[in-house]
Amino acid sequence: MYGVLLIIATVIIIALSIAVYQKSTNAICISRRRLEGKTVIVTGGTAGMGLHIATDLAHRGARVIIACPYEDEGTNARKRIIQETKNQNVVFKLLDLASLKSVRQFAADILKTEDRLDILLNNAGVGVPGDFLTTDGMNFIMQVNYYGTFLLTLLLLPLLKKTGKPGESSRIITTASVIHMVGMVDINNLNRTNYWNKTRIYGNSKICLVLFANELTKRLKNSHVVINNVDPGAVGTRIFDSVNTVYGTILRVACLLFFKTPWQGAQTALHAALDKKAGEVSGAYFKNCVISSAVKRAYCDKTAKALWEESVRLVKLTEDEVEQCFKSLS
Repeated sequence: MYGVLLIIATVIIIALSIAVYQKSTNAICISRRRLEGKTVIVTGGTAGMGLHIATDLAHRGARVIIACPYEDEGTNARKRIIQETKNQNVVFKLLDLASLKSVRQFAADILKTEDRLDILLNNAGVGVPGDFLTTDGMNFIMQVNYYGTFLLTLLLLPLLKKTGKPGESSRIITTASVIHMVGMVDINNLNRTNYWNKTRIYGNSKICLVLFANELTKRLKNSHVVINNVDPGAVGTRIFDSVNTVYGTILRVACLLFFKTPWQGAQTALHAALDKKAGEVSGAYFKNCVISSAVKRAYCDKTAKALWEESVRLVKLTEDEVEQCFKSLS
């Protein structure tokens, strides 16, 4: 009996020690930058980390456009942000990253109604809800986490290019994950179902985002637009609900206790969006509000180029459209 109690006590002490260390090393965005006159888009800005990001930016005076595929969630989030920040310049728009049509409609609406775009925060994503194809013929997890974001970013580039200027580049931030380290970029099999386990599909989607940022950085050379990745860490959000009710709840609570709350998880994205020096680099991988490194294979130029070409094909962008994406709006 004494031995069992000793083991339990040891486990509790180790767990508490891990929690104290992790919580004490979680970085906070310290930028005091104001954003009056600036426009930002936060995909997935209606819940979890995205809601905290959007709320922070609204506090700073920005025009904040939050996007998600759920009308009720979006409407409620907008009301909550306005109530908390007293910033009336908060807009909700429908966006379903699992639909190429929805992405195109959203982007067309933004280009038509907005005269500037200073920050695009590609925060939206899913966990591991299922291994199936969308109506566009793409793996659901891959389309929401990567292909939809790829298309959206390119379609909004003209407005980002119009807005960026010397000394104050427009910023694109994509939400990566430490799970990108298990991701593989097998071009011929990225969209297959019943081929990868779901965690690997999630990892594949996240390493694709890193490769995309690196490739886009090269294509944006000498422009006033930067793109960087952020790794929020292990954050207790609803993304774990996709595992299953029991394990998802356990994982979410464990992350909240030992690693990061959604507010803490939002801090690196805010740093990348606001910090002056963060706006002077592109293709960087931020973790805990400092530049870190992704897994080595995420920096392979050959893989990045091949992924780019395949992504353009899958999201059905024509050569003329790609060319237009890199032209600034007048």
